[in-house]
Amino acid sequence: MQNVLMQKLWTYIVHNNPELMLSLQESCSVTRYLEEKVNTVIPMAAQLLDEGRPQYIIEELCLDAMAEELKPSRYQYIRSVIEEEFNADYERMKENGTLTYEVVNLIETCKSIFSGFEFNSENEANRHLRYAIIGQVHDYLA
Repeated sequence: MQNVLMQKLWTYIVHNNPELMLSLQESCSVTRYLEEKVNTVIPMAAQLLDEGRPQYIIEELCLDAMAEELKPSRYQYIRSVIEEEFNADYERMKENGTLTYEVVNLIETCKSIFSGFEFNSENEANRHLRYAIIGQVHDYLA
């Protein structure tokens, strides 16, 4: 079960938090990070297994618990802003293979905006946050 959970968490990170993926790879701490996260949910997995829950449900609940602090995804947020508001740039970056790289750069560029708004699930739809990110993306792409 540990290996399955590590694989599922890594897949989640690759798709939703590539900035974390790159950071973990640069510091050679991918395995340590994944093992630590999985170890935090092992007691929950054991309890769910004792309750007779299906394997796929246990895996999903454990993944949700491990990924909780990674939500909402700044990567997905910025990517959707670029796709919706700067579609020509989005398509160009997607075609030439730089979309992930540029979005990861924008996460760092927008770091103070996300911090200032205390970006979380409750305020992810805040229009002022969106306008601030749009402005920063516009400046970055100009």
